[in-house]
Amino acid sequence: MWLRRSSRNRRLSPGQKLNVKLRSDQERVSRSWWAAKAVTVGVGTVFGLYVLWRLSDWGLDKFVYENPSFAIGQVEIQTDGTIPTDQLRRWSGVKPGANLIALDLASVKRNLELVSTIDTVSIERILPRTLIIRVTERRAVAQVNQLHALPDGDMMVSVFQLDANGHVMQPMGLSLMPLDELKPRFPAIVGLNPAELQPGHALKSAQGLAGLNLIAAFQHSPMAGVVDLQSVDVAAPGVLVATSRGGGEITFSTDRLDQQLRRWRQVYDFGQCSGKMIASMDLAVSNNVPVKWNFASAEPETRPKSKPMHSRRKNV
Repeated sequence: MWLRRSSRNRRLSPGQKLNVKLRSDQERVSRSWWAAKAVTVGVGTVFGLYVLWRLSDWGLDKFVYENPSFAIGQVEIQTDGTIPTDQLRRWSGVKPGANLIALDLASVKRNLELVSTIDTVSIERILPRTLIIRVTERRAVAQVNQLHALPDGDMMVSVFQLDANGHVMQPMGLSLMPLDELKPRFPAIVGLNPAELQPGHALKSAQGLAGLNLIAAFQHSPMAGVVDLQSVDVAAPGVLVATSRGGGEITFSTDRLDQQLRRWRQVYDFGQCSGKMIASMDLAVSNNVPVKWNFASAEPETRPKSKPMHSRRKNV
């Protein structure tokens, strides 16, 4: 036992120490070489990708975005309404000769849809040089006349129009005019909060929307073409007061509009047979409808002229 040497106490000879050190140096050199190679490959790859990106960018500019073959030569504008095509072209912001492929279609669409009288816009590229813009306009069914008193005592009026969904529009040429030049084209909504008259935004008040519902229901009711609906007052909560030429002042509840319009026609016909005209009537009452009468004049009643429908057309 005492002749054996413990392996833990064995010491390396000088030759063995040299070999271990040599192998360690070789491994360190090898790791450094592979690390340098990896860095070189990485840098080369990044540089190569950058060069390719710059070349592709240059190629797009040279052969596509700056290519005169793709310069806009024709802008075709189609609309189903009455806005002049030249005005739509100006609103679009499309410049003659601009590159068709580089054109930001979303920006053109946004420029047009910011106009309160425009509902939707679609845009199509037709290579190599044609741009087609299709516009759908909002259809006005009512108007709001906002009065302004001038320092000299004159009265001016701003005209806003509303479509069936309550979107507020301010047509060209009707922003401000003398009161005596006002020519109503649609039934007027009276009693709205002026803060709601924001062009491009929709009405939020239930009363305002109810007034529009009455106008829409009237156009398809037995009273359409019999009397001329002039205004709807929405100021009083829960009721609508309609004023008509030849039909008096009629109070409605905000629901059951079709039923109330039929009752209006029945009472109107009764008055015609009796030689009377309705001065006022409250249809919001379910039973025993209160009616005030005027005696009809000896002259025959002038029937209101039917308003022409807003024709749809296509402008090119």
